[in-house]
Amino acid sequence: MKANFNDLNQNTSLELLAHQLVEGFITGLHKSPYHGFSVEFAEHRLYNEGESTRHIDWKVYARTDRLFTKRYEEETNLRCLIAIDTSASMFYPAESRQKIRFSKYAAAALCYLLNRQRDAVGLCLFSDVIQSITPVKSSPTHLNKLLRTLDQIDQISPKQSKTQIAKVLHEVAESIHKRSLVIIFSDMFDSTEATDDLFKALQHLKHNKHEVIVFHVMDNKTELLFDFQDRPMEFIDLESGERVKLNPGDIKKSYQIEALNFHRSLKMRCNQFKIDFIEADVSTDFNVILQTYLIKRAKMR
Repeated sequence: MKANFNDLNQNTSLELLAHQLVEGFITGLHKSPYHGFSVEFAEHRLYNEGESTRHIDWKVYARTDRLFTKRYEEETNLRCLIAIDTSASMFYPAESRQKIRFSKYAAAALCYLLNRQRDAVGLCLFSDVIQSITPVKSSPTHLNKLLRTLDQIDQISPKQSKTQIAKVLHEVAESIHKRSLVIIFSDMFDSTEATDDLFKALQHLKHNKHEVIVFHVMDNKTELLFDFQDRPMEFIDLESGERVKLNPGDIKKSYQIEALNFHRSLKMRCNQFKIDFIEADVSTDFNVILQTYLIKRAKMR
């Protein structure tokens, strides 16, 4: 099952959508060459010949023709904090708010998947400051609270202020007192001119022994490639409100050079710090995100 952001029925409840995304992914993974990863992401492990059949999950067997036994709570103890950038640039494009909505649905699926594994998950929303941060828990009640919070984030009115992701990530690094997986959804647009501050903040998370996944949430067509109609247009900075009128063709080449250089630099630094860097175009299949989490989960065990 492929789950594309633009194909989601946005009138469906977030909990049901998250359930559908995860269950569809699991079913597809069982049928694929990646089935071995199921030990890491599901509440199952492969059945070993000779052991008791008491805990075999026959429903999974009926779908996959493979024997899995159920896992137990003591087998999973991952702690995960999902941090979502809710600064004004994440509400681009202004009409559809695709970037923040993409982050909302992806985070909901990951929360559901973590809870399904009986792992603990928390949520941090930030812009120029940390707006809210929840405890990291694994209860169904806590999951419902996270989903309710996520369901509302694309409806808020972001304030016009510059992102300060470097400062926020330093605070997040200091606020987590146990080794955790930190999953960041952001376009990584920071107010600082010195991108080194951003890289130092990411390195701070790694220095504190946290595993990190960065989902670089972008509308690649317009934000990286500057693919607009070649006619006079007005552009509005969502964070400052500044307006500028220009013909996109006049600056397209120079814009692409700057944007792609930053993108490459960010990706290179993440690789240096052993941070998983995921190019999360808003048209990306959600299965890419779930599989990326799964691979990182396997590395942490």
